[in-house]
Amino acid sequence: MAILQSRLPFALWVDPRQRRLPGIQPLAPEDWLLVDDAFAAQMAERDRLIATRPREVHALLPEAMPAARELLARLLAELRRSPGYAVGAASVTRPDGVTVAIEADRPLLTAGRLGQADLCLMERRGDAHVLTGAILCFPAGWTLAEKLGRPLVRIHAPVREYDGGLAARVQRLFDAIRPEQPLWRVNVLAYAEPALFAPRTEADPRPNPSGRGAFVRSERQCLLRLPDTGAVVFSIHTAVVRRGNLTAEQEAAFAELPPAPSRESA
Repeated sequence: MAILQSRLPFALWVDPRQRRLPGIQPLAPEDWLLVDDAFAAQMAERDRLIATRPREVHALLPEAMPAARELLARLLAELRRSPGYAVGAASVTRPDGVTVAIEADRPLLTAGRLGQADLCLMERRGDAHVLTGAILCFPAGWTLAEKLGRPLVRIHAPVREYDGGLAARVQRLFDAIRPEQPLWRVNVLAYAEPALFAPRTEADPRPNPSGRGAFVRSERQCLLRLPDTGAVVFSIHTAVVRRGNLTAEQEAAFAELPPAPSRESA
């Protein structure tokens, strides 16, 4: 059964000024996490994927455990202030009524069951940020195993627009992120099918749907620096709606967007 939002909860791309990559904006720290009308269905799917396909949706390099634990601690602190959550010493009860045990030795797997966003850890290694861990239940055309341990420029190698100039801008951006000032951007793509778990290898790129697709998939991507380890958290909140559920303003802006490249990545 398709898991859909009734509307897009974010659409920065409606503003033509936000369409130039990477399209980053400041984010109020209290707005990092979202709960939308697909929460219960998305969380049930996350629980299912983590239980049945853990090796496909989770990876963590041993040296990234401190950052993963700091991320879980930061997430729990945010949830204590979030309506609908009850955070105790050993467990969290979500807005859908499901109680999740807090497992310190499985920080990303625990974090992945607490909110709708996927969570990726990017840590500085030499002169670049490297993907050192992730809980990725809803990949949009990429595979975690291919990206783990890779630097930003290699992660985005299949993306046509990610040239040397953009790569340098993104690396400077990662270097400049301050713990007190998270950032965010939004992407949008047409899809023929609404599946949230949609991994693809670099050798098997996603085909562009004919007629721009019946569904619109958009990711709210946030960048947050953890103060103790210095790791950057790249969070991805995914929304999928029927094309017909776009507002008139969103439909007009979406129709103006250039066709998506044949390959997509994080």
